[in-house]
Amino acid sequence: MRTLEEVQATLEIAKLKEEDLLSTVHCLSFGDNVSSSDYCLMELDETLCKLIEAGESLVIRGDKDERAVLCSSDKTYDLKIADTSNLLLLVPGCRTPDQLSDDQDSIHVEHIQIWGFCNSYWELRKQRPKLKKLKKLLMENPYEGPAIRGQEENTENRYTMEDLLERIQASEEELKTHLETIHACQIDGYWRVLDFDYEMKLLGHVAQLVDSESWSFNKVPLHTSLEELTPLEPREMIEHCLNCYGKRYAESGEVFYALNEDSVCRGLALMLLQNAVKFNLKEFQDVWQQSVPEGMSTRLEQLKGVALVDRTSRPETIGLLRVEDLPEDTVERFNHLFSLREKWTEDDITPYIQDLCGEKQTTGALLTKYARSSMQNGVKVFNSRRPVAT
Repeated sequence: MRTLEEVQATLEIAKLKEEDLLSTVHCLSFGDNVSSSDYCLMELDETLCKLIEAGESLVIRGDKDERAVLCSSDKTYDLKIADTSNLLLLVPGCRTPDQLSDDQDSIHVEHIQIWGFCNSYWELRKQRPKLKKLKKLLMENPYEGPAIRGQEENTENRYTMEDLLERIQASEEELKTHLETIHACQIDGYWRVLDFDYEMKLLGHVAQLVDSESWSFNKVPLHTSLEELTPLEPREMIEHCLNCYGKRYAESGEVFYALNEDSVCRGLALMLLQNAVKFNLKEFQDVWQQSVPEGMSTRLEQLKGVALVDRTSRPETIGLLRVEDLPEDTVERFNHLFSLREKWTEDDITPYIQDLCGEKQTTGALLTKYARSSMQNGVKVFNSRRPVAT
């Protein structure tokens, strides 16, 4: 280990003056059996640092065939190795200049041992949670309603919240939000997504009851709804349907639901489009309007991200195209969209790329990066920057 005289000699050779430096000198040496594989370093932003200091946990998630992500309680981060040309030394007890007091009269040496070293570290970048897999897992065993007497319910491929957190690359808050978005519910402790036909059956019962009772769709009484519909379906399923398609509120001690016009109209439109490759647009709009409760108005804007209108065909048609069925990867998403349609207007493509935007990113920026624009009959359209295999 270096002596004070050796340090002073080194300063003299380097032509450095003692008075220009702090009085404390750290003399570093490697401990026994130090290896670069003993430690991994991770760069955390201020938000994540505060979480760790507050005693919260960060979790690395991903199956063996997936690239790992890091999750806090409410956000997801991509993990990427960043190499550095400078060797990073792990030195416990080493103090930075702002932690040193400069009240020593003369230079003194502190001998510090290096515990490990790295020439790379994990860099974090906030990213969208990878939630497509969630619907795929839950669709392995969708809930189709109560088992018919004499039949055994399928108990395979059912997942608790803990199971899903193990499999899905998302934070717990993001996962719970998406479960609500896809109308999943807990049944016997397992998270289940409703079979589409069964969900539409429930919505149909509610819509018919609202019409038959001449209720305002903004004031659907919970108690009466359960009394009327429980003989047809389980009480908790009727209430789940009302929660999915309406907003709960209380008035004069009674619980009501205000049905969301857009959600109900979208759901009934999906039911109509489910088994048709293409639907004559005019005929569809007529049938669609007739299928919704009295007082509700159907509009094509309600179908953004779930159905696509073809204005170039004669007659004009509409078909199912749900954003949730498209690839999660940005390049794959654009390739798929351009394989379906060579040229897109901005209005048509925006609902199908909006979820790809990162923080402070716009759909316009995405289109600039992944598509080429041109004018067609006075309308700006976008096509692929490269040939797309069909």
